[in-house]
Amino acid sequence: MSTDKPNMQIRPAAILWDMDGTIVDSEEYWIIAEQELVELFGGSWSHEDGLALVGNGLPTTAVKLQERGVTLSVDEIIQTLTNRVLEQLEIAVPWRPGAVELIHQFQAAGLPQLLVTMSIERMARAVIALIPGTPLHDVVAGDNVVESKPHPEAYLLGAEKLSVDPRQCVAFEDSPSGVRSASASGAFTIGVTNIVPLDNQPADVILDTLAGVDAEQIFNLFAQRPQAAL
Repeated sequence: MSTDKPNMQIRPAAILWDMDGTIVDSEEYWIIAEQELVELFGGSWSHEDGLALVGNGLPTTAVKLQERGVTLSVDEIIQTLTNRVLEQLEIAVPWRPGAVELIHQFQAAGLPQLLVTMSIERMARAVIALIPGTPLHDVVAGDNVVESKPHPEAYLLGAEKLSVDPRQCVAFEDSPSGVRSASASGAFTIGVTNIVPLDNQPADVILDTLAGVDAEQIFNLFAQRPQAAL
C-alpha cells in the first residue's frame, strides 16, 4: 500500500463540540442580552461590541459590561445574560445548518461526543437536552475551568473526561478564540465560519458550513492529518 494514500480507516477517538455559534446559532441572542442589560443601566452597547467578544469567556464579557456602566457583580451579569439567552431559546432554537445531523452520524458511528463551551453549565445542559437522542456524553463549561478560551484548558479537560488523547480528537469551532483553544490542545480543529471571520486562525480545516457534510468526510479529513501531528 502506498504511503501517499491516507488510511481511510483512521478515525478520531472523540468529537469535541463548541456550542454557541457552532451547534446553535445563539451568538445573536447573547448580543441582544448584552445590549439590553447595558441599556438598562443607561449605557450603550453596539452589535460590533458584541461581535468583538464572540467566543470569549463570560467573565470577560461581564467585565466589559461593567466598564459600560452595569453595576452588577460578574456572577450577577453572567446569570442575567444566561437567563435572557435561555428565554430566547425557549421561543426558538436556531440550530446551525448540518450540526445536529452530523452529531447523530457520529453517534451512529459509536464515537463519544462532548460539549466544550464558555457558557455556564446549566445553559449547556439545557441546550444538549434539546438534541434528540442525547448524543453528547458530557459537558465542559465556562464555570468548570479556571482559564477561558483561547486557553486550551477546556479542551484538555474535555479529552480527559472522555479518557482520550486530545490529539486524537476532532474539535468544531466557530470563533477565533475557540479555534485557538482547540488547536492549542492538539485537537484536529475544524473551523466553521459563522458571524466572525476565521482568517489567519490555526484551524486545520475551515468550512463555510456543515450543511451537507457527513461523518465520512470528517473521517477522511482526519485521516489526512500530517503524521507529525499525531
